[in-house]
Amino acid sequence: MDLRLKGNRVLVTGGSKGIGASCGRVFLQEGCSVILVSRDAARLASTAAELKALGPIETCAADLSNPAERLRVASTYPDVTILVNNAGAIPGGGLLDMTMERWQEAWNLKVMGYIHMTQLYLAKMKERKSGTIVNITGSAGRSPRYDYICGATGNAALMAFTGAVGGKAVDWGVRIFAINPAATRTDRIITLTKARAQTNFGDESRWEELLGKLPLDRMAEPDEIGNMAAFLASPACGYVSGATIDVDGGGAFRS
Repeated sequence: MDLRLKGNRVLVTGGSKGIGASCGRVFLQEGCSVILVSRDAARLASTAAELKALGPIETCAADLSNPAERLRVASTYPDVTILVNNAGAIPGGGLLDMTMERWQEAWNLKVMGYIHMTQLYLAKMKERKSGTIVNITGSAGRSPRYDYICGATGNAALMAFTGAVGGKAVDWGVRIFAINPAATRTDRIITLTKARAQTNFGDESRWEELLGKLPLDRMAEPDEIGNMAAFLASPACGYVSGATIDVDGGGAFRS
C-alpha cells in the first residue's frame, strides 16, 4: 500500500534502536528522508549504516533531557514535516524505590522532552499550516501499576497532553496523536522485566514469568509500531488527531 508519504522529512527521537529505529526504517521504505536523534553517537552510526540503502538518512547525537539540546535540534532541522517523539528510558520500581532526583531525570527526557519538542515543532508547523506529530507513549499509561509508577504516570500525562494539543492543532492544519505499545520485543522491555523479576522473585532469569499469557502468544514487534506510526501519519488516516491508539493485541480487555 502506497501511504503517500514520499517526500516527507521525518525526525525520530530515540532513533538509534528498538521502536525508534523501526520507525526510521518504515518511513524510509515509504520514500521519506529521515533524521535519527539519540544520545549514543556510535549506536546511531551503526543503525544509520544498516538503513542507508533504504533512502536518505541523517543522524544527530543529542541529549533531549536537556532543553538547550532540544532547541539545538529544532534549529538544525527546522523543515521537519513529521516528528516522532520516542526517546525515553523511564525505570521501573515503586514510589518508595525511587528518589525524586531519578524521577525528575526520567521525566526530563520523556515527558518534558516530548512536550518541549512538540512545542518547538508545532510552532513551525503552524506557520506552514501542515505537519504531523507522533507521540510513542506506552500501555502502562492506560493500565498503571505500582511497580512501574514513574513510567505509567508519565505516559498518562502524555496521553492527556496529546489529546489537548491534538484537539486544537487541527485548526492550524497539524495532526497530533499517540501510540500506546504494549510489551514490545526490544532490549528495553527485557531489561525492565528482568528488574521486576529481581524485585519480585530475587531472580532476574524468571523475567518471562512476569509477562504472563500474552495476546497471540508473543510480544509486539518493533516494526508493528513503526508500521502503525507511518499509517497514522499518512493521508490515509488524515482525520485522526488527539487520539491515543493502543497496539496491545487487545490486552487492555483481557483479565
